[in-house]
Amino acid sequence: MNADVERVRDALAELIKAALLSDDAKSLACREAGAAKVAALASAPPDPGRVKIDGAWTLAIQDAETPELAPYEGQVNLTLPRQCPFGLDELTAPGFDCDAAVERIRKSASTG
Repeated sequence: MNADVERVRDALAELIKAALLSDDAKSLACREAGAAKVAALASAPPDPGRVKIDGAWTLAIQDAETPELAPYEGQVNLTLPRQCPFGLDELTAPGFDCDAAVERIRKSASTG
């Protein structure tokens, strides 16, 4: 995996965690970490030719759905979509709204 994919995966994983967690403090910490990582992406955008956003999304889901966070999940029962709910250009645009992104992740998921 290349460094650009890792950076995108890490940012997406934090946003996914924020969407999954029902504990407000933990969710806020993930939102803040995600916002910092998204800002870093915006300031030094990854090469779009080296990043497949849906692949980074799949890896981010795997990173976010960790057993140690499972007891804190419960905001919604999510089945996350296979495709990322936003494009790489949107994710790396200046002013990307991480709070809106977390809500979009929740809304894009199937609830069971």
